[in-house]
Amino acid sequence: MPQSRPRLVAEHLSRAFAGRKVVDDVSLSVLPGQVTCLLGPSGCGKSTTLRMIAGVERADQGRVLIDGDEMAGPGRHLPPEKRSVGLMFQDFALFPHLSVEQNVGFGLKGDKVVKAARVHELLERVNLSGFGAKHPHELSGGEQQRVALARALAPRPKVMLMDEPFSGLDNRLRDGIRDTTLDILKEEGTAVVLVTHEPDEAMRMADEIVLMRAGRMVQMGAPYNVYNAPVDKAAAAFFSDINVIRGVSKGALTETPFGAFLTPGHPDGAEVEIVIRPQHLKIDFDRAGRGPNPTPQDGTPARGTVTRARYLGRESLVDFRMDFDGSILTTSVPGVFLPKLGTVLWLMIRRDRCFVFPARKGI
Repeated sequence: MPQSRPRLVAEHLSRAFAGRKVVDDVSLSVLPGQVTCLLGPSGCGKSTTLRMIAGVERADQGRVLIDGDEMAGPGRHLPPEKRSVGLMFQDFALFPHLSVEQNVGFGLKGDKVVKAARVHELLERVNLSGFGAKHPHELSGGEQQRVALARALAPRPKVMLMDEPFSGLDNRLRDGIRDTTLDILKEEGTAVVLVTHEPDEAMRMADEIVLMRAGRMVQMGAPYNVYNAPVDKAAAAFFSDINVIRGVSKGALTETPFGAFLTPGHPDGAEVEIVIRPQHLKIDFDRAGRGPNPTPQDGTPARGTVTRARYLGRESLVDFRMDFDGSILTTSVPGVFLPKLGTVLWLMIRRDRCFVFPARKGI
């Protein structure tokens, strides 16, 4: 079980370039064996945060502590080699002139026999036994990634910092290598900070997700909570496609194609946006063509006309133009469902899966 004491603590980290803040007051705490993912679009400050934790970049303000010892703070800045951190990047950065075992053992110090035993142990753990004499150019991308992992783990770092380390891998290899990497890191009790712009990767790997936008932390929590309780429309949209139903709150109610929605907390006349993911917008196959028949959970069915349908393998996406206001809503249907354009169907929504936010321009 993870220890209760954080292995890594970053407090109020900030960094500006040319007068523009690229990281603004980021704080996080990571336990041994825990994976915390910094998630967000390119340019949101994820990599700069990672570099400040590593010591590659000096923070303008804030502190970094590892096992309670201050690595960076006011008047203090230890270099990366003094912080007991491992670094993994997209390009692997293996030494081409060194063999696999020489690459893995590069950062190790001390007795040769002990070093050789550690290298042998790690190559076994990453399923590369017998590859020690090979050179990087003789390996596949997945094999190179596993060598990079073994090399980063060799000195037994307390913290592993990973910046898009799997993005260069073939999709067929990526899941297996990610799972192997996670298993080893958790066995070692290493605190992990992973940077990615891919929500699927964050959901798959992270114990905790830190969603970032424009240098700031937007939301932090377990993957389930961040996905199912987004703080705003942009947070919901970052994880999946969304439908947005716009309306005006009046008496804590907003009229929609699916009947009146409760919108408490929004004053009369306030514009609101009701967000629902395509998988929670359902086609009423049982009542198709027979008109609305409301149910307590789904409210009033609404009629729409098919404007587009495409098959994506595991699911089909169907766009509808709604009779109520002419808006376009998209639903996902498992398997193959490709109705003809112009087909009229009734739709229902899962009200318990809708999010209501104040309307904001540009988000």
